[in-house]
Amino acid sequence: MLSRTADHLYWMARYLERAETTSRLLEVGARTALLPDPSGGYRNDWEAVLQAKGTLEEFKEKYGDTNQRNIETWLFFDSDNPASVLSCINAARENARVVRTALTSTVWDAINSAYQELKQLQRVERSKLMVTDLTEWTQRFCHLVRGCISATQLRNDGYAFMGIGTSIERADNTARLIDVKYYVLLPSLSYVGSGLDQSQWALLLQSMTAQRAFNWSYSGEITAQKIAHLLILNRKFPRSLLSSVQWTCDHLDDIAQNYANGTRAQQDAHQLFDDLSRATVDDIFDEGLHEFLQRFVARNAGLANTVQDVYLRGIPA
Repeated sequence: MLSRTADHLYWMARYLERAETTSRLLEVGARTALLPDPSGGYRNDWEAVLQAKGTLEEFKEKYGDTNQRNIETWLFFDSDNPASVLSCINAARENARVVRTALTSTVWDAINSAYQELKQLQRVERSKLMVTDLTEWTQRFCHLVRGCISATQLRNDGYAFMGIGTSIERADNTARLIDVKYYVLLPSLSYVGSGLDQSQWALLLQSMTAQRAFNWSYSGEITAQKIAHLLILNRKFPRSLLSSVQWTCDHLDDIAQNYANGTRAQQDAHQLFDDLSRATVDDIFDEGLHEFLQRFVARNAGLANTVQDVYLRGIPA
């Protein structure tokens, strides 16, 4: 497969996954904002969402106030934000358009239909659009496209690069979703272990559609340690860090087998997987959840750069 084609398929998948995660962050912020503040009234943790997404400064430059309406616009409709749902879907559709012949008609129709529906949503008066409507639409669209890919695409190099794009992006995004907890609790660590703390962990499960997976996997009360294990180290949960890295390894192994040639991207992925497999929840909390997640995000980004160098930019392995 030409590296140009592989590159477009890889980034199409990354942008689809990024759109879904932006919608999940929007959902986390909206749900958390409804939690009572121990000091009275309601909490405003929208800055935590923007901080985890890495766009707080850009948002403040454009909007100033971190009120909910501005943040909803920034995260969903603002074309100046490269991580907004609008920007991600537009980018995914453009990448798909360029390599349309590498996609089945079912996959293309699903992506193009979502693009057209989003243009219709842009014309709807904002006061008539609820946050839940926007987040549910985004997640439904992303699930539809991935379902079409799984059901109709040939298991060739193109499928592998779409899988690598999805898994690398998902690992990054899951880490950022978990890290919202750090930024929320940073102003007052006295909340750690409190009822508010537990409520926020439960909301994180809801935002990742992980409540039933948690109940099936763990007995007893919801605790930070159990949730961290599910989202980071549980190989059976499809959005966990370990599961995402394993998926990256599997697709890189498929490509290496097809060409009878291993690469340093494959080696780096397996090293990350081995290190993560040996970690325990106690190790993670001893290091500091935020510090662990930041280190993981950096290593995952390094792996993404290696994939780009080895396969998509034509730099020798």
